Amino acid sequence: MLVTSKELFKDTQKNHYAIPAANVSDLNTMKWLIETAEEEKKPLILGLAQVHLSDELELEDMMKVAKLYAEEASVPVVLHLDHGTDEDLIKKAVDLGFSSVMIDASEDDLDTNIARTKEIVDYAHPKGVVVEAEIGHVGQGENYESYDSTDSVYTTLDEAKEFVDRTGVDSLAVSIGTAHGLYKGTPKINFERLKELSENLDTPLVLHGGSSSGDENLNRCATGGISKINIFSDFVGAAKKNLEENPTTNYVEIIKQAHDGYRDTLKHYYDVFETQTVED
Repeated sequence: MLVTSKELFKDTQKNHYAIPAANVSDLNTMKWLIETAEEEKKPLILGLAQVHLSDELELEDMMKVAKLYAEEASVPVVLHLDHGTDEDLIKKAVDLGFSSVMIDASEDDLDTNIARTKEIVDYAHPKGVVVEAEIGHVGQGENYESYDSTDSVYTTLDEAKEFVDRTGVDSLAVSIGTAHGLYKGTPKINFERLKELSENLDTPLVLHGGSSSGDENLNRCATGGISKINIFSDFVGAAKKNLEENPTTNYVEIIKQAHDGYRDTLKHYYDVFETQTVED
């Protein structure tokens, strides 16, 4: 069933678990992820990042298929536009039927971030669509070597409170030590900052850059106040590893190896995040 994240996040906050936000790169991966969620009887946030849009994966084509799969799924599925940086595109996603959108103005100054986010909230909410935004900035994994040598800008409680109050955003992506992509070094999560944010904000918290952050780290985040954790690189990496370990030129077998990588990765993170099953 196609849903927003609002009710799902109420349950994650109450029962201390997180839901994977699995970003897709094509229509095949979207289908595989929804099928796995149904097998596991667990909710899924299906993400499409603006940066992944191309002639091969257009917004309209994605929605034609994704909305059908989501509506017919036996588990709750959120269709989410991830890291939207173009207001016109985000509004188009709202109009096409995405149930959740993200406005990422995290590289702007606070007032600009607030103004841009408020514009999207005011557009999306009357149409029943929830909005995620980011405060602080999650850097890139290839630049991540230690706590002090990342291009991340950590989220502060004072700015987060002001941001939520002035925008009315539905969920907030926070920067506490993860980074997008894969790491050179070992990520060091600022769990004290997470505790401070989760205990003082009612708004559900989101963690970007979950891939390769370490199962123990991510479990602590999921049970310690994060409602949604984004994963992409680990899906791609698992598919690639399967193909490297089972080389073939048979196209059908290539697709199967990729499918198995995506399925096994989602199942793994359901366990790590302690995602609860959907009641019948």
